[in-house]
Amino acid sequence: MSDRLAVLPQYLLPKQALTIFAGKVANAKAGKLTTRLIQWFVGKYQVNMNEAANPDIGSYSSFNEFFTRPLRADARPLASSDLLSPVDGAISQFGPINQGQIFQAKGHSYSAAALVGGDASLAALFNDGNFATLYLSPRDYHRIHMPCDGRLTRMIYVPGALFSVNPTTARGVPGLFARNERVVCVFESAFGPFVLTLVGATIVGSMVTTWHGVVNPPRSAEVREWRYDDQQIVLKKGEEMGRFLLGSTVVMLFPQNKLAFNPDWAAAKSICMGEAMANLAA
Repeated sequence: MSDRLAVLPQYLLPKQALTIFAGKVANAKAGKLTTRLIQWFVGKYQVNMNEAANPDIGSYSSFNEFFTRPLRADARPLASSDLLSPVDGAISQFGPINQGQIFQAKGHSYSAAALVGGDASLAALFNDGNFATLYLSPRDYHRIHMPCDGRLTRMIYVPGALFSVNPTTARGVPGLFARNERVVCVFESAFGPFVLTLVGATIVGSMVTTWHGVVNPPRSAEVREWRYDDQQIVLKKGEEMGRFLLGSTVVMLFPQNKLAFNPDWAAAKSICMGEAMANLAA
């Protein structure tokens, strides 16, 4: 079956209603029912609870508390690299931004301007720069960390669809990551601006940042923006910056001629938070 046919049912599903329902289930504190749900999930997706700061499945009061569990302090050592992987997951794609276009999958690209909610001046900062798209599967650790030191300047909520973001959907839905709901976080760093975008998906109940809390819900039909130019919100490399309440994808944008990716990186390769992602170009 072709990828386009495989994703056809997603166009027909009531994705927002399913997401709202899933969010309610994930937040419910249902005692033994919650524990059974977590046990089923751990078994189905082979979640490694030995890495969790709290490995006791029965101690989590809600599925979301389990899903966003912290790891042991020694579980993710930080590499000696200028930029680190911000998440556990798999590399979807990475490489150059060509004439404002970001490669999604064979036959599909989308514009940086569309990703950031139509702000052409913001997107222009990354003309001929680089991008990295990282996919978090259900089994992965779902907190998002800083790839490098950064000062927050803007956050933009962009409404959109709620397609799945798994590899099949990435191959089958044009412009997927600029089509789904997302939260665009803009930072200044020692090498200039960079963007870290949290992309929503089917049953992703909400996206959270450490400085704001829950960004969605509520879900609005219009772009919303927060400016932080007059604040000193500085996050250090490796520090938590947000989390997904149920999993999704992170897309990062970097300016021109600023970095060289880890030569061991390849599409579909598994990665861990804290491993070397890139170094600044000489």
